[in-house]
Amino acid sequence: MNPNHALNKVFKGTEFQKKVWNYVKTIKKGSVMTYKQVAIGINRPKSARAVANAVGKNPLAPTIPCHRVVRSDGSLGGYSGKGGIKTKKKLLKKEGIIV
Repeated sequence: MNPNHALNKVFKGTEFQKKVWNYVKTIKKGSVMTYKQVAIGINRPKSARAVANAVGKNPLAPTIPCHRVVRSDGSLGGYSGKGGIKTKKKLLKKEGIIV
């Protein structure tokens, strides 16, 4: 991880959480990934549950678009941002994702 990245300077979190948040920022608008895909993307393929926990502690939802991370079975999972799962559904719908 780049030690000069903005998340490393501004937000408190473990290195693992920051790695997850930085990766989640790369998910393009209108796309979703599973917690497992994010885990694979950060080279921690057996860490899907830890990824879910890190996503749940996202300090800047929806700026860090954790609403774009869903469960492997296609269900939405949770949303730590204001408004909870209702907001997650609204954000995904706005991006053209059918929920």
